[in-house]
Amino acid sequence: MEKYVVVIGGVISGVGKGIATASIGKILTEYGYSATGIKIDPYINYDAGTLRPTEHGEVWVTNDGGEIDQDLGSYERFIGIDIPKSNNITTGQIYKEVIDRERRGEYLGETVQFIPHIPNEIKHRIKLASKSHDIILIEVGGTVGDYENIPFLFTIKGLEREIGKENIVYVLISYLPVPTHIREMKTKPTQQAIKLLQENGIIPDIILCRGKEPLDDVRRKKIETYANIKHEFVISAPDIKLVYDVPINFEREHLGKKILDKLNLKPKTEPSWREWKKAIKRLKNPVARPKIGMVGKYISLGDFELKDVYISINEALQHAGAKLGTRPKIIWIDSKEIEKSGTSILKGLDGIIIPGGFGTTGISGKIKAIKYARENKVPFLGLCLGMQLAVVEYARNVAGLKGAHTTEVDPKTPYPVVDILKSQRKIMEESRYGGTMRLGAYAAYLKKQTLVYKLYQKEKRIEKDMKKRLEPFRFGKKANSPYVIERHRHRYEISPNFIKKLEEKGLLFSGFHYRLDSTKLAEFIELKEHPFFVATQSHPEFRSRFLSPAPLFLGFLKATAKD
Repeated sequence: MEKYVVVIGGVISGVGKGIATASIGKILTEYGYSATGIKIDPYINYDAGTLRPTEHGEVWVTNDGGEIDQDLGSYERFIGIDIPKSNNITTGQIYKEVIDRERRGEYLGETVQFIPHIPNEIKHRIKLASKSHDIILIEVGGTVGDYENIPFLFTIKGLEREIGKENIVYVLISYLPVPTHIREMKTKPTQQAIKLLQENGIIPDIILCRGKEPLDDVRRKKIETYANIKHEFVISAPDIKLVYDVPINFEREHLGKKILDKLNLKPKTEPSWREWKKAIKRLKNPVARPKIGMVGKYISLGDFELKDVYISINEALQHAGAKLGTRPKIIWIDSKEIEKSGTSILKGLDGIIIPGGFGTTGISGKIKAIKYARENKVPFLGLCLGMQLAVVEYARNVAGLKGAHTTEVDPKTPYPVVDILKSQRKIMEESRYGGTMRLGAYAAYLKKQTLVYKLYQKEKRIEKDMKKRLEPFRFGKKANSPYVIERHRHRYEISPNFIKKLEEKGLLFSGFHYRLDSTKLAEFIELKEHPFFVATQSHPEFRSRFLSPAPLFLGFLKATAKD
């Protein structure tokens, strides 16, 4: 019988449900249980693929091509597993499937209603994502009082009835504010959250109390009385500087054993946090703090910085830093500012990253930043769009292809070094835009003796086992050769028509994906006469883990170290 841990937020969002869920998953794996995470998003969008980064944050990409909520990224980073797209459930998916089934006549003439058809579809998807795991964590997005969460809370209560209360634990995460005018931590929002949860027939088993400061005994007693649960199940969850400290902090109050007790389970193994704590210590006591310029277009909205847009890159840098003993300081740079004021803003940086993105805004600023990094020997890492623009910059300023560009920005460029492939263009003409995206994990075959190959080889990321293969098209023609796997999310490709010309001018293409029709798709580029100038069409940040950093980020961060 599978066991479930359901994580629900209090009366405000943004209290760290994703990190808490991921941390609980990590703790349970340390006790010897296999765990996975399911994220329920109550929005009507089918997935996160069409949501604006400035509104929803980063779009997380799975191996099987899912464009889903960034919380799944936290689960993967902490638990250390690959999670499929089916583990992200949205209201849009549920209603679409029920309506599609009704149109196909699968309900045999029944009147299709909210009850039982919507809860049944939700339960079906939860059970599908629960296979092959001992404990399944379900994070319910939004807050307990949101109207759109009613179907999911109703369904989860029904799941409890089916499997028995001994197989499910409810964790409420609530924020305890400290109003500046009275300087006292207030429990009233938590009391309201408990009340709202009880209105859905759910009584929390454990309450995680978020706040700027640790929970004191007075507040703990108030919550114990109001929630009618023992005080040891009211857990302090204060703000911390490093998210990877969260599971350690939870374990100070023995959260793992308390959850196992609630589920009538005993520890299978004794947790070993040695390597995890050593990595945290290296980040907290770094030997260097290199300044990394993150040159992006989704940097600010009003008076606020939108760091969640590039959260996986930020975390991948932290992972590399934890291994190297450095802690990178990210300098957020809006590429539009470079367009206005020039590259002087880049002076003093130890490294520059150009992340992925879509659209035309800020493109020339990014190209200027790439040229600055290339000419001034500043370590550079380009990701997805970052690689495409690195090719554009090199084509223009080194290969002599004046006016070279990506057709995404300039459809009439004389040298379309980045373009839509013919097969993709046909699909676009039929308005099937989703089919033109290269989404999910793809194999790349690297040239030996290149820097990229050496970086992957050093971290033992060169794969040979064909049992790990996904769909054949993801491996392409050279499916019997050693390969590396990275995830992708893009539509435009480096045009095969210009690769030879660029190679003749010194741009090294380190690796390719070979499509089933034998088309070579560039995956990596690098420059030999440079401390570190590497770019990839993929998103290696999506496969970086706290104790297993992405090779390119390791190489990049190491190159930023000053002699």
